[in-house]
Amino acid sequence: MNTSTRVGVFGLLGSGNLGNDGSLEAVLGYLRAEHPEAVVDALCGGPEVVATRYRIPATRLHWYRGEYRTASRAGAVAAKGLGKLVDAVRTAAWVRQHDVVIVPGMGVLEATLPLRPWGFPYSLFLLCASGRLFGTRVALVGVGAAPIGDRPTRALVRWSARLATYRSYRDALSRDAMRAMGVNTARDKVYPDLAFALPTLPATGPSDPPGPVCVGVMDFHGGNGDRARAEEIHRRYLDGTTRFVRALVEDGRPVRLLTGDACDATVVAAILDAVDSPLVTASEAASLADLMKEMAAADTVVATRYHNLVCALKVGTPTLALSYAAKSDALMDRMGLGAYCHPAREVDADRLLEQFRALEQQSAQLREALAERNLVATRQLEQQFSDLTAALFPANDPTHAHARQEAV
Repeated sequence: MNTSTRVGVFGLLGSGNLGNDGSLEAVLGYLRAEHPEAVVDALCGGPEVVATRYRIPATRLHWYRGEYRTASRAGAVAAKGLGKLVDAVRTAAWVRQHDVVIVPGMGVLEATLPLRPWGFPYSLFLLCASGRLFGTRVALVGVGAAPIGDRPTRALVRWSARLATYRSYRDALSRDAMRAMGVNTARDKVYPDLAFALPTLPATGPSDPPGPVCVGVMDFHGGNGDRARAEEIHRRYLDGTTRFVRALVEDGRPVRLLTGDACDATVVAAILDAVDSPLVTASEAASLADLMKEMAAADTVVATRYHNLVCALKVGTPTLALSYAAKSDALMDRMGLGAYCHPAREVDADRLLEQFRALEQQSAQLREALAERNLVATRQLEQQFSDLTAALFPANDPTHAHARQEAV
């Protein structure tokens, strides 16, 4: 690069969600490899974690530190309202300092989990509107999207997408959802999830006798439209998952409990309490790399969180999804395991055990298929980053440079 490009990364990063941080890590890897002179910083949920772990300056996304706590007292309500006004100014000032802002992956255009419009959708709208106002290129890279029923949330998401300079999606369902919401997606492309670009160790292969099973759990209470049934859904999910873990232990299988967000620890604790066995242990994975190491050493993975699934599939371990959204089904289908999905809202331990045993019977064939699919994903993400350079760093793209020379 001839001059230093000022690049910002934006999102709920460093806040305890390993999938979000894995997407950030993939984008930082791209920037450091392809644009090493770029000056990078972040506006994010957990600035201390991002600054320490990724060695870039980071600023807190929200002025009001209680943004994601329910405001019941008048003072808290007033502070949250004031924070919305302050954040508009803070976000605009931050965006104005950059040439490029990247939103790395994440389900920023969906509401498959409980979400309020004045939370992250509002923050994303401020970002994209500020980018358009100040001429800063804003890129939504490999993001997830889904149909949104709530009208204010849908409006904020739609306008955010329209105002962005560049959009790509992690599956075709996401692009279709944005098209249905009125966004022109004619130039938008679909690539594998950014986490597939992370380095990883290959799976060790099945052991004899049968070895450990990784079970990725989630503090699951349903989606944005399930608030009235949230506790019922959570209880059914926890009961079914616990019964499944107990059945594995009765078969003599070691079980390793995994999480993908800090909030999942309560589910791990509940299962450990209910299934009192030395065969059940809990991982303390702090990154997607840690998760992949755990999953590479397992015979089989059963997981709920989307990026738990990504990690398992990436290392080539046969995987069964406790699916809570269409994105999980789409991911499993893309990697050739579409038959191995089970609804997280209606976990039936007996049926899940049947699917698990069928999956293990096909282990060798599935490992071969996953190896092939992962090679394809790697090539597709190389194209994603090449397209991103052309869109955001045209002065550094060889194709554009050659065209300029011919024009002269």
